[in-house]
Amino acid sequence: MSKKLYVGNLGYATTEAALSELFGAFGQVSSVSLITDRMTGQSRGFAFVEMAEHSAAQAAISQLNGREVDGRAIKVAEARPQRDERGPSSGGQRRRW
Repeated sequence: MSKKLYVGNLGYATTEAALSELFGAFGQVSSVSLITDRMTGQSRGFAFVEMAEHSAAQAAISQLNGREVDGRAIKVAEARPQRDERGPSSGGQRRRW
């Protein structure tokens, strides 16, 4: 069963390929999604990595959380479920502030 991980505090120069290689040392990486700014295309400093096996994901969390990558101590944790911004309290409409 696959497990999705949150990877934070990434340097702006960190690439999806580098993350795939880093996490690949712990097991099969199913996908890597580096989150970028819509306007500039620049990295927002975090990513999601999906590992094929739960045990590989746990090993990656324990070994990589706090490890220095591209000069920054990264944060690695189990990803939280995505929340729905268009829930019943918003009347099905997205809030615009």
